[in-house]
Amino acid sequence: MDKKTILVVCVHNSARSQMAEEYLRKFGGDLFEPSSAGIEPGNLNPFVVKVLQEESIDISGKKTQSTQDLYQRGDSYDYVVTVCSAEAKERCPIYPGTIQRFHWPFDDPSSFTGSDDEKLEGTRVVREQIKEKIQAFVLEYRENNPEV
Repeated sequence: MDKKTILVVCVHNSARSQMAEEYLRKFGGDLFEPSSAGIEPGNLNPFVVKVLQEESIDISGKKTQSTQDLYQRGDSYDYVVTVCSAEAKERCPIYPGTIQRFHWPFDDPSSFTGSDDEKLEGTRVVREQIKEKIQAFVLEYRENNPEV
């Protein structure tokens, strides 16, 4: 069976989409070929890098990428998941094509305030929410596609 392609999108591709991409790879890598991108790519969020390292996932060398670049390159996907917060949903990009779309809102770690420890803890909460959502999605996909 060919793996399904899945693109995870948020505004900057610096936090939520990066975490979701890595958890899709970890829990559903036999089913999906995940990628992530943003409409305004920025720099990787250092708190995200750190909380993923706590789970033995190293994204420290990754670069953010643009949905526009992927589109211009001709990349297409079976699924597109936007992970922008409910408040930023109107800014969440739409990737063109005949695909199945999902919107899973998560808080943006770059908006967290307070001390570094408080930002780190908030990012851990979002990490756990994303991990749980990805695990549930992969489990549901397996149950609905027993041939895989």
